[in-house]
Amino acid sequence: MTAVRLRDVSPRLAFQAHSVTTQQKVELVERLIAAGLRAIEVSSFVHPKLVPGLADAGQVFAQVSRPAGVSLECCVGNMTGLKRAIDAGAHAAWFLLAADEEFSKANIGRTIAESIDELARMREVAEGSGTHLGTYLIAAFGGPVGLGRGPDDVRAVANRLIELDVHDWILADSCGYAAPPQIRDMVRFAAGLTDIKRLTVQIHDSRGMGLANVAELVAQGVTNIDTSLAGSGGHPAAPGANVGGTCSEDVVQMLNLMDIDTGIDLTALIDAANWLNEVLGGSEKGYTRLVGGIPSTAEELAAFRKSRGPFQWQKA
Repeated sequence: MTAVRLRDVSPRLAFQAHSVTTQQKVELVERLIAAGLRAIEVSSFVHPKLVPGLADAGQVFAQVSRPAGVSLECCVGNMTGLKRAIDAGAHAAWFLLAADEEFSKANIGRTIAESIDELARMREVAEGSGTHLGTYLIAAFGGPVGLGRGPDDVRAVANRLIELDVHDWILADSCGYAAPPQIRDMVRFAAGLTDIKRLTVQIHDSRGMGLANVAELVAQGVTNIDTSLAGSGGHPAAPGANVGGTCSEDVVQMLNLMDIDTGIDLTALIDAANWLNEVLGGSEKGYTRLVGGIPSTAEELAAFRKSRGPFQWQKA
Protein backbone atom coordinates (compact mmCIF):
# COMPACT_ATOMS: atom_id res chain seq x y z
CA MET A 1 0.00 0.00 0.00
CA THR A 2 1.28 3.45 -0.96
CA ALA A 3 1.66 5.89 1.94
CA VAL A 4 1.05 9.66 2.01
CA ARG A 5 1.91 12.05 4.82
CA LEU A 6 -0.82 14.64 5.29
CA ARG A 7 0.02 17.84 7.15
CA ASP A 8 -3.00 19.69 8.51
CA VAL A 9 -2.73 23.47 8.42
CA SER A 10 -6.14 24.35 9.90
CA PRO A 11 -4.82 25.61 13.28
CA ARG A 12 -2.94 28.34 11.45
CA LEU A 13 -5.13 28.86 8.40
CA ALA A 14 -8.45 29.00 10.24
CA PHE A 15 -7.45 30.87 13.37
CA GLN A 16 -5.54 33.61 11.57
CA ALA A 17 -8.97 34.78 10.37
CA HIS A 18 -11.29 33.73 13.24
CA SER A 19 -11.21 34.84 16.86
CA VAL A 20 -11.14 31.87 19.26
CA THR A 21 -9.57 31.15 22.63
CA THR A 22 -6.10 29.76 23.17
CA GLN A 23 -7.64 26.64 24.69
CA GLN A 24 -9.72 26.03 21.56
CA LYS A 25 -6.55 26.27 19.49
CA VAL A 26 -4.82 23.77 21.75
CA GLU A 27 -7.84 21.47 21.59
CA LEU A 28 -7.80 21.48 17.79
CA VAL A 29 -4.16 20.43 17.72
CA GLU A 30 -4.84 17.71 20.29
CA ARG A 31 -7.79 16.41 18.26
CA LEU A 32 -5.64 16.26 15.13
CA ILE A 33 -2.92 14.37 16.99
CA ALA A 34 -5.49 11.93 18.40
CA ALA A 35 -6.82 11.31 14.87
CA GLY A 36 -3.36 10.30 13.70
CA LEU A 37 -1.95 13.43 12.08
CA ARG A 38 1.84 13.38 12.29
CA ALA A 39 2.48 16.88 10.98
CA ILE A 40 0.49 19.96 12.02
CA GLU A 41 0.97 23.66 11.28
CA VAL A 42 0.18 24.87 14.79
CA SER A 43 0.44 28.63 14.32
CA SER A 44 2.42 31.48 12.81
CA PHE A 45 5.04 33.69 14.45
CA VAL A 46 4.32 37.01 12.77
CA HIS A 47 3.69 40.51 14.07
CA PRO A 48 0.50 40.51 16.19
CA LYS A 49 -0.64 43.78 14.60
CA LEU A 50 -0.72 42.04 11.23
CA VAL A 51 -2.28 38.77 12.41
CA PRO A 52 -3.82 39.38 15.85
CA GLY A 53 -5.56 36.02 15.81
CA LEU A 54 -2.20 34.24 16.18
CA ALA A 55 -0.65 36.50 18.79
CA ASP A 56 -0.73 33.60 21.28
CA ALA A 57 1.40 31.28 19.13
CA GLY A 58 3.96 30.81 21.90
CA GLN A 59 1.26 29.91 24.42
CA VAL A 60 -0.25 27.33 22.09
CA PHE A 61 3.12 25.68 21.50
CA ALA A 62 3.74 25.63 25.25
CA GLN A 63 0.46 23.87 25.99
CA VAL A 64 0.09 21.24 23.26
CA SER A 65 1.31 17.70 23.89
CA ARG A 66 4.38 16.46 22.09
CA PRO A 67 4.07 12.74 21.38
CA ALA A 68 6.96 11.08 19.61
CA GLY A 69 6.74 11.16 15.85
CA VAL A 70 4.55 14.26 15.62
CA SER A 71 6.02 17.35 13.97
CA LEU A 72 4.62 20.64 15.34
CA GLU A 73 5.29 23.34 12.77
CA CYS A 74 4.71 27.05 12.09
CA CYS A 75 5.07 29.91 9.65
CA VAL A 76 7.56 32.75 10.07
CA GLY A 77 7.93 36.02 8.21
CA ASN A 78 11.35 37.22 9.33
CA MET A 79 14.28 36.68 11.67
CA THR A 80 12.30 37.75 14.73
CA GLY A 81 9.61 35.20 13.97
CA LEU A 82 12.20 32.46 13.49
CA LYS A 83 13.80 33.18 16.85
CA ARG A 84 10.38 33.02 18.52
CA ALA A 85 9.70 29.71 16.79
CA ILE A 86 13.01 28.32 18.00
CA ASP A 87 12.27 29.47 21.56
CA ALA A 88 8.86 27.80 21.34
CA GLY A 89 10.41 24.50 20.27
CA ALA A 90 8.79 24.31 16.84
CA HIS A 91 10.06 21.30 14.94
CA ALA A 92 9.88 23.16 11.63
CA ALA A 93 9.40 26.76 10.54
CA TRP A 94 8.27 27.69 7.06
CA PHE A 95 9.28 31.08 5.65
CA LEU A 96 6.51 33.07 4.00
CA LEU A 97 7.98 33.62 0.54
CA ALA A 98 5.54 34.68 -2.17
CA ALA A 99 5.64 33.96 -5.89
CA ASP A 100 3.65 37.14 -6.54
CA GLU A 101 5.58 40.43 -6.27
CA GLU A 102 2.59 42.60 -5.45
CA PHE A 103 1.34 40.19 -2.79
CA SER A 104 4.82 39.91 -1.29
CA LYS A 105 4.95 43.65 -0.70
CA ALA A 106 1.43 43.75 0.71
CA ASN A 107 1.73 40.64 2.87
CA ILE A 108 5.13 41.04 4.51
CA GLY A 109 6.32 44.44 3.29
CA ARG A 110 9.24 43.20 1.19
CA THR A 111 9.96 42.41 -2.43
CA ILE A 112 10.66 38.82 -3.41
CA ALA A 113 14.38 39.60 -3.72
CA GLU A 114 14.44 41.19 -0.27
CA SER A 115 12.60 38.19 1.15
CA ILE A 116 15.16 35.78 -0.27
CA ASP A 117 17.95 37.85 1.28
CA GLU A 118 16.17 37.59 4.64
CA LEU A 119 15.84 33.84 4.20
CA ALA A 120 19.59 33.58 3.59
CA ARG A 121 20.28 35.29 6.92
CA MET A 122 17.71 33.14 8.70
CA ARG A 123 19.35 29.91 7.53
CA GLU A 124 22.43 30.72 9.60
CA VAL A 125 20.35 31.15 12.74
CA ALA A 126 18.27 28.01 12.13
CA GLU A 127 21.35 25.83 11.65
CA GLY A 128 21.75 23.61 14.70
CA SER A 129 18.80 25.18 16.53
CA GLY A 130 16.56 22.12 16.48
CA THR A 131 14.03 23.97 14.31
CA HIS A 132 14.22 23.00 10.65
CA LEU A 133 13.79 25.90 8.22
CA GLY A 134 12.05 25.50 4.88
CA THR A 135 10.10 27.89 2.70
CA TYR A 136 6.64 28.41 1.34
CA LEU A 137 6.17 29.54 -2.22
CA ILE A 138 2.83 31.30 -1.74
CA ALA A 139 0.49 31.50 -4.74
CA ALA A 140 2.86 29.26 -6.69
CA PHE A 141 0.11 28.32 -9.13
CA GLY A 142 -1.39 31.80 -9.55
CA GLY A 143 -3.12 34.68 -7.84
CA PRO A 144 -4.14 36.45 -5.80
CA VAL A 145 -5.54 38.48 -8.70
CA GLY A 146 -3.15 37.74 -11.56
CA LEU A 147 -2.97 34.98 -14.15
CA GLY A 148 -2.10 31.36 -13.49
CA ARG A 149 1.55 30.42 -13.03
CA GLY A 150 3.66 27.65 -14.47
CA PRO A 151 7.30 26.60 -14.14
CA ASP A 152 8.65 29.50 -16.19
CA ASP A 153 7.02 31.98 -13.80
CA VAL A 154 8.74 30.59 -10.69
CA ARG A 155 12.00 29.40 -12.24
CA ALA A 156 14.09 32.37 -11.10
CA VAL A 157 12.90 32.10 -7.50
CA ALA A 158 13.35 28.32 -7.46
CA ASN A 159 16.89 28.56 -8.82
CA ARG A 160 17.76 31.15 -6.18
CA LEU A 161 16.50 28.81 -3.44
CA ILE A 162 18.73 26.03 -4.74
CA GLU A 163 21.68 28.44 -4.72
CA LEU A 164 20.94 29.08 -1.03
CA ASP A 165 20.80 25.33 -0.39
CA VAL A 166 17.12 25.58 0.60
CA HIS A 167 15.59 22.34 -0.68
CA ASP A 168 12.44 21.97 1.47
CA TRP A 169 9.57 23.78 -0.24
CA ILE A 170 5.82 24.09 0.16
CA LEU A 171 4.27 24.90 -3.20
CA ALA A 172 1.01 26.52 -2.10
CA ASP A 173 -2.00 26.82 -4.35
CA SER A 174 -3.06 29.65 -2.05
CA CYS A 175 -5.80 30.98 -4.30
CA GLY A 176 -7.16 27.74 -5.75
CA TYR A 177 -5.87 28.33 -9.28
CA ALA A 178 -4.39 24.90 -9.92
CA ALA A 179 -5.90 22.15 -12.07
CA PRO A 180 -4.36 18.67 -12.51
CA PRO A 181 -2.32 19.53 -15.65
CA GLN A 182 -0.80 22.52 -13.85
CA ILE A 183 -0.08 20.36 -10.80
CA ARG A 184 1.68 17.81 -13.02
CA ASP A 185 3.84 20.40 -14.78
CA MET A 186 4.85 22.23 -11.59
CA VAL A 187 5.67 19.05 -9.67
CA ARG A 188 7.81 17.71 -12.50
CA PHE A 189 9.63 21.03 -12.68
CA ALA A 190 10.23 21.21 -8.92
CA ALA A 191 11.31 17.57 -8.74
CA GLY A 192 14.01 18.40 -11.28
CA LEU A 193 15.54 20.83 -8.78
CA THR A 194 14.91 19.28 -5.37
CA ASP A 195 14.19 15.79 -4.06
CA ILE A 196 10.47 15.09 -4.49
CA LYS A 197 10.48 13.64 -0.96
CA ARG A 198 11.38 17.13 0.33
CA LEU A 199 8.57 18.75 -1.63
CA THR A 200 5.20 19.54 -0.05
CA VAL A 201 2.21 20.80 -2.02
CA GLN A 202 -0.57 22.69 -0.26
CA ILE A 203 -3.92 22.36 -1.97
CA HIS A 204 -6.69 24.93 -1.56
CA ASP A 205 -10.20 24.35 -2.84
CA SER A 206 -11.45 27.80 -3.79
CA ARG A 207 -12.70 26.54 -7.15
CA GLY A 208 -13.60 22.95 -6.31
CA MET A 209 -10.53 21.28 -7.81
CA GLY A 210 -8.92 20.21 -4.55
CA LEU A 211 -9.58 16.46 -4.59
CA ALA A 212 -8.69 16.18 -8.28
CA ASN A 213 -5.41 17.95 -7.56
CA VAL A 214 -4.62 15.65 -4.63
CA ALA A 215 -5.21 12.62 -6.85
CA GLU A 216 -2.82 14.10 -9.42
CA LEU A 217 -0.19 14.74 -6.73
CA VAL A 218 -0.33 11.09 -5.72
CA ALA A 219 0.00 10.05 -9.35
CA GLN A 220 3.11 12.21 -9.63
CA GLY A 221 4.70 10.60 -6.58
CA VAL A 222 4.23 13.46 -4.11
CA THR A 223 3.95 12.04 -0.59
CA ASN A 224 3.73 15.27 1.45
CA ILE A 225 0.42 17.07 1.02
CA ASP A 226 -1.10 19.94 3.03
CA THR A 227 -4.83 19.97 3.74
CA SER A 228 -7.13 21.78 6.18
CA LEU A 229 -9.73 20.26 8.49
CA ALA A 230 -13.31 21.07 7.38
CA GLY A 231 -11.89 23.08 4.48
CA SER A 232 -11.25 25.90 6.92
CA GLY A 233 -9.12 28.94 6.25
CA GLY A 234 -9.05 32.64 5.66
CA HIS A 235 -6.74 35.62 5.42
CA PRO A 236 -6.92 38.55 7.86
CA ALA A 237 -6.31 41.02 5.04
CA ALA A 238 -9.21 39.64 2.98
CA PRO A 239 -12.20 38.96 5.24
CA GLY A 240 -14.67 36.57 3.65
CA ALA A 241 -12.29 35.46 0.90
CA ASN A 242 -12.80 31.86 -0.19
CA VAL A 243 -9.28 30.60 0.47
CA GLY A 244 -9.83 27.49 2.59
CA GLY A 245 -7.67 24.41 2.20
CA THR A 246 -8.99 21.17 0.77
CA CYS A 247 -10.90 19.27 3.49
CA SER A 248 -8.60 16.87 5.31
CA GLU A 249 -11.42 14.45 5.99
CA ASP A 250 -12.50 14.37 2.34
CA VAL A 251 -8.90 13.75 1.28
CA VAL A 252 -8.49 10.90 3.79
CA GLN A 253 -11.73 9.30 2.56
CA MET A 254 -10.58 9.50 -1.06
CA LEU A 255 -7.10 8.16 -0.33
CA ASN A 256 -8.55 5.27 1.68
CA LEU A 257 -10.63 4.29 -1.35
CA MET A 258 -7.50 4.53 -3.51
CA ASP A 259 -5.75 2.08 -1.15
CA ILE A 260 -3.33 4.77 -0.01
CA ASP A 261 -2.32 4.74 3.64
CA THR A 262 -2.42 7.97 5.65
CA GLY A 263 -2.34 6.47 9.15
CA ILE A 264 -5.34 8.65 10.05
CA ASP A 265 -8.51 7.54 11.83
CA LEU A 266 -11.27 8.89 9.58
CA THR A 267 -13.99 8.66 12.25
CA ALA A 268 -11.92 10.69 14.71
CA LEU A 269 -11.07 13.18 11.98
CA ILE A 270 -14.75 13.63 11.08
CA ASP A 271 -15.55 14.26 14.74
CA ALA A 272 -12.80 16.87 14.87
CA ALA A 273 -14.07 18.50 11.65
CA ASN A 274 -17.61 18.80 12.99
CA TRP A 275 -16.28 20.21 16.26
CA LEU A 276 -14.23 22.80 14.38
CA ASN A 277 -17.23 23.69 12.22
CA GLU A 278 -19.19 24.56 15.37
CA VAL A 279 -16.30 26.58 16.81
CA LEU A 280 -16.06 28.62 13.61
CA GLY A 281 -19.78 29.32 13.41
CA GLY A 282 -21.14 26.46 11.31
CA SER A 283 -20.26 27.53 7.77
CA GLU A 284 -17.24 25.35 6.93
CA LYS A 285 -16.94 23.10 3.90
CA GLY A 286 -16.82 19.39 3.25
CA TYR A 287 -18.87 16.34 2.39
CA THR A 288 -17.53 13.39 4.34
CA ARG A 289 -18.08 15.01 7.72
CA LEU A 290 -21.77 15.46 6.85
CA VAL A 291 -22.54 11.91 5.69
CA GLY A 292 -19.78 9.79 7.23
CA GLY A 293 -17.19 7.57 5.61
CA ILE A 294 -18.18 4.85 3.14
CA PRO A 295 -18.49 1.57 5.08
CA SER A 296 -15.86 -0.98 4.04
CA THR A 297 -16.64 -3.84 6.45
CA ALA A 298 -19.78 -5.46 7.88
CA GLU A 299 -18.96 -3.91 11.25
CA GLU A 300 -18.67 -0.43 9.76
CA LEU A 301 -21.93 -0.93 7.85
CA ALA A 302 -23.71 -1.94 11.07
CA ALA A 303 -22.37 1.15 12.84
CA PHE A 304 -23.36 3.31 9.86
CA ARG A 305 -26.94 1.98 9.94
CA LYS A 306 -27.18 2.38 13.70
CA SER A 307 -26.03 6.00 13.53
CA ARG A 308 -28.78 6.87 11.02
CA GLY A 309 -31.67 4.81 12.34
CA PRO A 310 -34.16 2.82 10.22
CA PHE A 311 -34.44 3.73 6.55
CA GLN A 312 -37.66 3.49 4.60
CA TRP A 313 -38.24 4.11 0.91
CA GLN A 314 -40.95 6.64 0.21
CA LYS A 315 -43.74 5.31 -1.96
CA ALA A 316 -44.35 7.15 -5.22
